[in-house]
Amino acid sequence: MRDAAIGFGLGFFVALQLGPMSLFLIRSTLRGGVRIGLAVGAGIAVIDAVYAAAGAAGAAPFLAIGPLRLALGLAGAVVLLWLGARTVITAFRVRAGLEVAADVAGPWPAFGAALAGTASNPATIASWAAIFAAASAGTGAGAVPLVVGVGAGSATWVSILAVGVAVVRRAVGPQVERLADMVAGVALVGFAGALGWRTAEAR
Repeated sequence: MRDAAIGFGLGFFVALQLGPMSLFLIRSTLRGGVRIGLAVGAGIAVIDAVYAAAGAAGAAPFLAIGPLRLALGLAGAVVLLWLGARTVITAFRVRAGLEVAADVAGPWPAFGAALAGTASNPATIASWAAIFAAASAGTGAGAVPLVVGVGAGSATWVSILAVGVAVVRRAVGPQVERLADMVAGVALVGFAGALGWRTAEAR
């Protein structure tokens, strides 16, 4: 129980950091409501848990293989660029009265978009490997309860965020929704550029 609680804290506070996928969750909840936001949050939490498990299992050294790291990094940049560009385009289409947002059309498309976006940075495995090494050395915690706790902690925070934004959604207008689209889209495109640049530099 203690080990799972440690993992919960790790997952919660890592997810608490504002990043492109958090902005995407906020934007998606504003656009589609709480069910869409929770679906995006579930996608984020699933990948957090999977990458935490991969880090705990010792997958990080595989990212040191040059061609594999390059392929994964470029693939991740492309996914984020696609997601960000589509989000920015949605903002302009809404402004023109042509609202078409495939990723908020239902929970499953939203879940899939979140899976793809969160998984787009496989270097996160190395970060989780370092976190698990520190947690295990400092507390003697086991890998399995830590991973379970990470997934639960991440899911808890993203659910809180989705529900909170859904409550605020009732008070905001379409202009705020368009702004959320633009901010999230630009952030995703910028993150894609940073990931691509880091990948190219590391060759």
